[in-house]
Amino acid sequence: MISTTDFKKGKKIEIDGDPCEILDFQHFKPGKGGAFMRTKWRNLLTGAVVEKNFRAGTKFNEPDVETKEMQYLYNDGKNYVFMDLTTYEQISVEEDVMAGKGGYIKDGQTIKVMNYQGRPIDLDIPLSVVLEVTSTDPGLKGDTVSGATKPATLETGITVNVPLFINEGDKIKVDTRTGDYQGREN
Repeated sequence: MISTTDFKKGKKIEIDGDPCEILDFQHFKPGKGGAFMRTKWRNLLTGAVVEKNFRAGTKFNEPDVETKEMQYLYNDGKNYVFMDLTTYEQISVEEDVMAGKGGYIKDGQTIKVMNYQGRPIDLDIPLSVVLEVTSTDPGLKGDTVSGATKPATLETGITVNVPLFINEGDKIKVDTRTGDYQGREN
């Protein structure tokens, strides 16, 4: 059993029989009455994001999810194809299950895929990744303090805003939760 005191971002719990992921939470103690948790969570089966308050100390079951190490092979246009590293079985994961995480994984990368009742429901990707800039406007030398940004397309096809001094071919670190530029890598 998981209590509201065990909540943290990314924690998986079961609400109304469905596996859910905690996106955000805040402990709130009003001047009168008992404490409660303001919680924002995502249903891993439907993708719906819900905000709900729970009394402090409420207990939840852990969802029966299985995590497998899988290798990302390719995107066929609608689905992302992964291969089980032990059985070499290939599975297709739909775009809506990916929840925008597809732009942060490269071909051949090993990812943890979460399954619920034999069906893929979520990916466990690193908090930040290093990707190469494939397309952007030329960098401006010496412009490191202004704070201005420009769009840059990365090797996986996603576009992020980067500082003006970033050039094509540079490797940058990107936060996978927000899509924000975190710095340049060597």
